Amino acid sequence: MARHAAQRRRARDVVIPDKLYFRIGEVARLCGVEAYVLRFWESEFPQLRPNKSGTGQRLYRKRDVEMAMRIRRLLHEEGYTIAGARQVLAQETRSKAPQLPLLPGNAPAVRAKIERVRNDLRELLGILSATPAASTPRTAGRKAGGREPAAPRPRLFE
Repeated sequence: MARHAAQRRRARDVVIPDKLYFRIGEVARLCGVEAYVLRFWESEFPQLRPNKSGTGQRLYRKRDVEMAMRIRRLLHEEGYTIAGARQVLAQETRSKAPQLPLLPGNAPAVRAKIERVRNDLRELLGILSATPAASTPRTAGRKAGGREPAAPRPRLFE
């Protein structure tokens, strides 16, 4: 019993080194789990996706290590099942997505911005449609049939 408590304290007090990439063994030591557990978590949690090197070795970034430690905490310390932990993480990522505040007091300002963008787009459309087709470089050398003249083919062997 004391061993499990010591492991929990140790996992909570872990300081992640300031490195760009971590190998799976290092992450396993930091999280206090075996490497095969991390590989299993990768298949179960879409949030945990380490990069792979050219040789196929997993390279975890600091955010991946933090996510692995979060998953460990949910499963081992808070007692969630894998499905429950997956739901918690999905809710956390959804709640972190920035949303535009559309409050009744903001509606006129938002409406005015949308109208300005619409007017700018209409003006741009007018500029693009007013450009005469004959003066553009792509259509200047075309024949009456609408096809461009064939470019001379380079000679490969002379």
